[in-house]
Amino acid sequence: MEDQSLEKKFSKFIVAVSIVIPLVVAILFGVKLKDLGIQVEPLSFLPPIYAATNGVTAIVLVWAVLAIKKGKRKLHERLMTFAIALSVAFLVMYVAYHMTSNSTKFGGEGVIRYVYFFILITHILLSVAIIPLVLISYVRALSQSFDRHKKIAKITFPLWLYVAVTGVVVYLMISPYYV
Repeated sequence: MEDQSLEKKFSKFIVAVSIVIPLVVAILFGVKLKDLGIQVEPLSFLPPIYAATNGVTAIVLVWAVLAIKKGKRKLHERLMTFAIALSVAFLVMYVAYHMTSNSTKFGGEGVIRYVYFFILITHILLSVAIIPLVLISYVRALSQSFDRHKKIAKITFPLWLYVAVTGVVVYLMISPYYV
């Protein structure tokens, strides 16, 4: 029997986290530690690391789907937990970089500029939308509501994969313009 009580128990938490994370990231994105009198060197080494973290996340997501299709539920569970941990690590590095460094402007011109901004905007919007989807998917799996988990995971997986892959693409497109 599917246990929806765990999902109910976490519903307020999921809503809160889904609102708080984007708000905190948006606020911290605009905070520069030097403006607060905190002297810290720019963490300019982080962008390739957090881009690689996105790339690894994409690989882990695909691996997790292949694992579940082969009936390897425990491996799938571990990989999905790892994917969430990677996403949290990305977020911490991303915020740390932007709190210590000025944003890099994209220098491309013409059609590539429109392509870049389309990818960037869809990446950002879907990275916000994916938060509740990942959390709901995870809680449904924990509560062993596998039919309900599978329904939302069919939406969550491609969106999360898109966010992970486009994170790498955005980095590759803007990396020539890092100072």
